[in-house]
Amino acid sequence: MMLGIGTTSLVAERVKQMSEDLVRDGKLDPDQAKGFVDDFMSQFNIDQGTLEKQMQRQVRKIMQDLGVPRQSEMDELRGRMDRLERQLRDLENKQWK
Repeated sequence: MMLGIGTTSLVAERVKQMSEDLVRDGKLDPDQAKGFVDDFMSQFNIDQGTLEKQMQRQVRKIMQDLGVPRQSEMDELRGRMDRLERQLRDLENKQWK
C-alpha cells in the first residue's frame, strides 16, 4: 500500500512538473495543462487500482501455494476446536457424576 502511495505521489509530481514546463515553453496553455494532468491522473489511478488487485491475487496465490491457510479456514478450525473442547468437557462431566 505504501508503495502505491509513493508511486502515485511521485508520478503526480512528475506529471505536474512536465505540464508546468510545457506551459512555460508556450506549448500548452494553463487550462490545457490542468486538463492534461487531471486526465492523466484519472487514468493512472484506474490503472493503479487494477494493478493493486492483480498484486493481491498474486499474493493470495503465493500464500495458497505455500500452504498458508485463509482467514475463513482458520475461523472454521477455531469453531471446530471449540465444539470439540465443549464435547470433551461434557464427557468428562458425565464421567465424574
